[in-house]
Amino acid sequence: MNYSRIIGTGGYLPEKILTNAELETLVETSDQWIVERTGIRTRHLAAEDQDTCDLAEKAARRALDMAKCDASEMDLIILATTTPDRIFPSTACLLQARLGNHGAIAFDIQAVCSGFIYALTIADKFIKTGAARRALIVGADIFSRIINWSDRNTCVLFGDGAGAVVLESSTQPGILSSHLHADGAYKDLLTVPATIAQGRLHGDAFTKMQGNEVFKFAIKALSQVVDEALAANQLDQDALDWLVPHQANIRIITATAKKLKLPMEKVVVTVSEHGNTSAASVPLALDVAVRDGRIQRGDTLLLEAIGGGFTWGAVLLKL
Repeated sequence: MNYSRIIGTGGYLPEKILTNAELETLVETSDQWIVERTGIRTRHLAAEDQDTCDLAEKAARRALDMAKCDASEMDLIILATTTPDRIFPSTACLLQARLGNHGAIAFDIQAVCSGFIYALTIADKFIKTGAARRALIVGADIFSRIINWSDRNTCVLFGDGAGAVVLESSTQPGILSSHLHADGAYKDLLTVPATIAQGRLHGDAFTKMQGNEVFKFAIKALSQVVDEALAANQLDQDALDWLVPHQANIRIITATAKKLKLPMEKVVVTVSEHGNTSAASVPLALDVAVRDGRIQRGDTLLLEAIGGGFTWGAVLLKL
């Protein structure tokens, strides 16, 4: 059987760090309130002269270095983002040009915080069907540019960053199964409602979120998709070495771990330092745990995320 297997990971966080103490000077909030409600203490913000492609390139090059691959060897480049640099061409094509790759399939995926899970799933299908042999998958977002910094319901949550993986065709088990879902009936619970027409921005271009409703739906949806992934592979929770969740809120992460009966020692948590980096969240967390030695080759991982749409999904894999 043909599998797609991760052979390299990479991540990048901008240099500027915004602390909770600094946020206290911008909006009516406190470090204690933010930490208790979200688990977030700091987040990274892109510099004014940094674009999404800049972040993506740094993460991509680190993943390629770990994989000992050249960008020219990639048959497929998928970039998950909600904050593209242009309306078109895709940021994946911009990244492709930066990396010096010519001719590979390249396109963006927009599934907000689930974007990396969606992109990884699509790349897996390309490789399993023989349409690609090696793929570069990147999640990158500069969410700080679609945040109203006077809205304490959203400005405390998000940060900027990029994460990437290199996938390769293999006869050894890699991605075991993927499970994706969406329900547009919840479109107004987490959204940027603005549109662009006639060369102008129409409507509100800042992130709007009904936090309590998002929280309730997220716990339910993620619990179901986790069960779905395990059942599809006839595995129980004990088979998991690591849960690598979307880093949105520590309460959602702990609730999902509790549902899985996983100790928090087997959960990768970066939300305290990174905040919610949207599509970059899962690959950034994965890269951190790979590079610090917690996650080892052969470990069984469950990756999961939920984002505006709603979109949600999980990927079960062996590293």
